Formats: sequence, structure tokens, C-alpha cells
Amino acid sequence: MQEAARAVVATPVVKGGSGDVWLRLRQDSEFIAIPLIALCGAAFLFSLFLLAVGKNPIDFFELVYRGGFGTAFSLQNTLQRSAPLILTALAVAIPARIGLVMIGGEGALVVGGFVSAAVAIPMLERVPPMLALIVMAIMGMIAGAIWVGFAGFLRYARGVNETISTLLLTYIGIAIMNFFVEGALRDLTNPNKPSTKPIGDAYMVGKIPGTDVHWGLAAGIIIAIALHILMTRTTFGFAARITGGNPRAALAQGLPVGKLILACTAIAGACAGLAGFYEVAAIQGRANASLAAGYGFTGILVAFLARHNPVAIIFVAILFGGIVASGGLIQRRMDLPDATVLVLQGFIFLVLLTSETLYGRFAIFKGKPAGDRT
Repeated sequence: MQEAARAVVATPVVKGGSGDVWLRLRQDSEFIAIPLIALCGAAFLFSLFLLAVGKNPIDFFELVYRGGFGTAFSLQNTLQRSAPLILTALAVAIPARIGLVMIGGEGALVVGGFVSAAVAIPMLERVPPMLALIVMAIMGMIAGAIWVGFAGFLRYARGVNETISTLLLTYIGIAIMNFFVEGALRDLTNPNKPSTKPIGDAYMVGKIPGTDVHWGLAAGIIIAIALHILMTRTTFGFAARITGGNPRAALAQGLPVGKLILACTAIAGACAGLAGFYEVAAIQGRANASLAAGYGFTGILVAFLARHNPVAIIFVAILFGGIVASGGLIQRRMDLPDATVLVLQGFIFLVLLTSETLYGRFAIFKGKPAGDRT
């Protein structure tokens, strides 16, 4: 793989001086301007929706700001909700670099969280908490990697559409968790809600010093930056981009397309599985139906709005973490359902998909023809 990638890198590239740098900056600005246009367009359409149901859009967006970013408490709540969004968005963004549209982050999160809770049960009071947490995290990541990696294998080996397979695997994963949580692994001391046995405070992930935000946020940021470096500064990332741009050309260059697909999908699943581990070990303290909170589906929107850029995902995830965190305040103050923020996310997703047709169509983002250069 490295030899083939170097052969592609060695292809001569003509430099055009400062004009090419300016063109690159203008093209990069397109990837920022169009998502912003999509956000503004979605806000406008959602405002019309609010007016139609007799609510004030200004009050709504003010409450979104107050509930997500207005106080220290709300900001920390936002950051805590951003942690799983970063990881589930990465589960969409990494396969997208290789040309796959995988939306199974929710299923990998649930499976990863369930496996983390299941392996913790026999270790309680027998294994030191730090070692137990490491084992839980590793097993959650492995479970997520296998879950999404299986969809990648089906795509390469059998030509199964990865979007459909990952969506179906999501519901299968949730059903498997419910089967065990309501059966063999159910905590009989908690009759109100089917759950696994609680792992206890000693086996919970702690908070970042000085905050009420768990370490999952720091892990998500570090992993996002690491994956950005992997996909943009390494031979592996270059080979993945070549494969995503033109699989036939990648095969012609001798790149191991199958291994690249399996690697990218496994990395994606591991990210989502790690998000499930943190939901169990930092939030819930056990596995139950609360794991399927929709973070995997919101992560799809985060990844698309960030243009599958791991670093941009961090900031977009914080934005959507604030939107999700404001749902309760909106429900209390405006007498709207808590799911109203999901309607807003739906508008954003629809407008964002429509805006995909705008890339490359604005003259302002195109440089003037410079003629042939030697």
C-alpha cells in the first residue's frame, strides 16, 4: 500500500504560486459558507413552523442559547452531551473518507455500551476499578468495531449497501441489548426499568477537574484530532482518500481496497463503541434502554454539517450539544414538546442535503482561468 500511495504522490503537480494559494483559500471558504447558509435557511424555515403553531421564534432561539450556553451549568451540560456526538459523528466521517455512507453509529453505541456493562458485572469488587474501566473501554470499542466492520465486510465482499445494512444492524443491536437486559442479565432489584446490574460509583468514570463534564469529552477531542492527522497526514489516510475518490483507480494503483474499507469501518465502530462505554461508565452506570438516546442519529447530522472533517466535528458537536441540552428549558418555558429540538434538527438535515447541490456552483469561489502554466 505504501509503495502504491507513494507512486501516486510522485505524480508531478504544477504549482501556480500565490494565485493557487488564493484559489485554495476561496475554495475552502465554500465549505464554510454553504453549511452556514444551510443553518440560516433551516432557522428561517423552522421560524415559519413556530409561527404556524403560534410560538415566537425569537423566544425559542433565545432559550436555545440560554439552555445550551447561557450559564456555566448549561455550558457544562452542553459539553457533556457533546462527547458522544463527537464520537458518533466520527463513526460517520471516517467511512465517508473512503466513499461509504454508514449510519450505524447508534447501533454500535448501544452494542458497545451493553458489552461494557456486561463485562463489568463479573469484575465488580474483584478487579481494581482502573483496570476494570480499561477492560470495559477496550471491549466496548472491539464490539463497536466488529459491529460496523461487519457492514464494511458485507459491502466489499458481497456488495451489500452499507447505508441499509448499518441501519438494520442498529435495530438488531438494540433488540439484542433488550433481549439480555430484560432476560438473563436483568437486575431483579430494579423492577421499574429493565437494566443490568449497576457498576457502582467506584467503577464510574470521573469528572474533568474543576468541571461536571466527564472525561469522555477529552477523549473525543483527542481522538478527533488524532484521526484528522491519520486521514490527512499519513499514507493510510491518503490511500483511503484515493479509494473514496475512485475505487477503480485505487485498485489500478494496487491499493488494498478491501483492507482499507475494513480498517475505516472498524475505526468508525470503535469510536461509537467508546461512546457507548462512556454512556455506561460516566452517565447511566448500567445498560438499559436509555443507551438508545439518539446520539448516533444526531451524529450523522453533525458529520455532514462538518463536511466529515474530524476537527470541525468538535465544534459542530458542541453546537448540537447545546441544542439538545436546551430541550428541557424550551419544554418548560414555551409549552412545547421536548422533541421540538428534533424537529429543528430535521429542518437542518433537509436543508443541508439540499445545499449539497450548491458546491462548485458559485463563481465567487472559482478562480480566474490562468491558462497553461509551465
